[in-house]
Amino acid sequence: MNDRTVADLIVDRLETWGVSRVFGYSGDGINGFMGALRRAEGRVEFVQARHEETAAFMAVGHAKYTGGVGVVTSTQGPGAVHLLNGLYDAKLDGVPVVAIVGQQSRTVLGSAYMQEIELTVLFKDVAAQFVQQVNAPEQLPMVLDRAFRTAKATSSPCVVILPHDIQSAPAPEPEQEHGVVVTAPSWSTSAKTPRTEDLDAAAAILNGATKVALLVGQGARHAGADVVAVAEQLGAGIATSLLGKPYVDETLPFAVGTMGHLGSTASAHLLGNCDALLIVGSNDPWTEFYPPPGAARAVQIDIDERKIGNRYPVEVGLAGDAAAALQALSSRLTARPRGQWRDDVEQEVLRWRALAEERATVPASPVNPERVVRELNGRLPANAQLSIDVGSCVYWYARQLVLPPGVPAHLSGTLASMGCSIPYGIAAKLAHPDRPLVALAGDGAMQMAGIAELVTVAHRWRQWQDPRFIVCVFNNRELTEVTWEQRESEGEPRFKDSQELPDFPFAGYAELLGFTGIRVEDPELLGDAWERAFAAERPVVIEVLTDPEVPLLPPFPGGKEKAESMRKALAEEDGGGRALRLLDTYTGQEERGQGGAG
Repeated sequence: MNDRTVADLIVDRLETWGVSRVFGYSGDGINGFMGALRRAEGRVEFVQARHEETAAFMAVGHAKYTGGVGVVTSTQGPGAVHLLNGLYDAKLDGVPVVAIVGQQSRTVLGSAYMQEIELTVLFKDVAAQFVQQVNAPEQLPMVLDRAFRTAKATSSPCVVILPHDIQSAPAPEPEQEHGVVVTAPSWSTSAKTPRTEDLDAAAAILNGATKVALLVGQGARHAGADVVAVAEQLGAGIATSLLGKPYVDETLPFAVGTMGHLGSTASAHLLGNCDALLIVGSNDPWTEFYPPPGAARAVQIDIDERKIGNRYPVEVGLAGDAAAALQALSSRLTARPRGQWRDDVEQEVLRWRALAEERATVPASPVNPERVVRELNGRLPANAQLSIDVGSCVYWYARQLVLPPGVPAHLSGTLASMGCSIPYGIAAKLAHPDRPLVALAGDGAMQMAGIAELVTVAHRWRQWQDPRFIVCVFNNRELTEVTWEQRESEGEPRFKDSQELPDFPFAGYAELLGFTGIRVEDPELLGDAWERAFAAERPVVIEVLTDPEVPLLPPFPGGKEKAESMRKALAEEDGGGRALRLLDTYTGQEERGQGGAG
């Protein structure tokens, strides 16, 4: 007698697809699946989060840190609704995730039953590439296989909906008959290379330009050496998107850093003065920081043809893998001697590095947040992993941290959702338990989701080969990025009821969980705090009391107009004098540097 159920078949299929763990939170709608995971005795691990939203973030983090498919599960109703934020994170950043979602039994659907939601409609947008309810046991293998193939092929989230009665039904035997589709859990990527005529046209544009810029995104994750080789041939500078930052060595003299609102002045100079732009695997949305339309001829490389020309008027698109496309393009490029453009770019890089150092040492009350990240330089282990939350700390990560080559760093880049760093970090740590993890998070993100997920860390850290899970909390009792955005974009003064946060003893809470808690109020103690954290044999929370009045000033020249809007708002604020003085300090630094730039 066959006692196996459809739920057992799910576990088998997941294992065949190479799934090592499923993130989620249990509920009655997936009890059958939970039972099968228990019976599987660890062949596929279940990782319980504190909330379905953070479970989905863990699945996204797993996909980002491993390059595989992240898998998350939840019950129907509220559990399914909670998944949406993490799944949209996967959709907007382009990573493969499969969600296995429970549903009430088929016999009650349509009766307005408890927790009954039309799940195919709920997930229709976020899982636009594939969302399907399984309505018969024989359908399950095919639906699950298609979900994985589609997630991998489109780098997007896919959803499989499993009614409760289907999960507990007897596992069907494969058979060939009308109305049953038998599939195999296999997939192979296409060897996509650009067309010859497109490569020739792209090379003509780039060879004919004198001031070339490269904008590099996460699509170049396996093409770092090829990016540098092409930049050397063209005498070009390299800027990165926020998601592309880990894939370019920022110690290179012609690497200008991150572009956009939170980027460097060197990147603003590169993109604002180039006459040709080569976009490599980037879909960065900061379009106002691209070259003015018509100022630069553009070529774009992307594995997804739909993204070519999505952000800038591109003349030639090269649809293909970044490494293969760059190698094919390189053979058509004419190497040029070092020229004035490269000299200018490298001078701007030196100016930016000096400015970044100067900014980190500006006195603040009590600690300048830029210095918090800058002190991590030179102390970050070569085998570390980073997760970064959304908020003002992203600015300091983008501007101040020089990542050692090969250190992965991930965040919710396009959705920009707070609360991602701790679940991302947990996924990274589960995937690579022998590597230290550093998470950078603001107090707002920690209060939104991070505090709860530290409970998960407390539950699991003793199982890790390297127990170091270091969380640096920028505690300024403020939703700082929101406050500065309001000043900048709206010319509106700070709204205390909206932006002020209640104080929370992050270091003290860490001690309650059995971690090491370190509270820093003196900037001179930052280096020691980082060293203590890396020397610890348990998780550490570094709580730094940072100054919310340090301005989030966009790079000049565009930032000059933004600074005036900030000044207008600050003039209306009671007690805004210190923020105004810091803003004047920052703008003065920018203007002095611009005056001396070559």
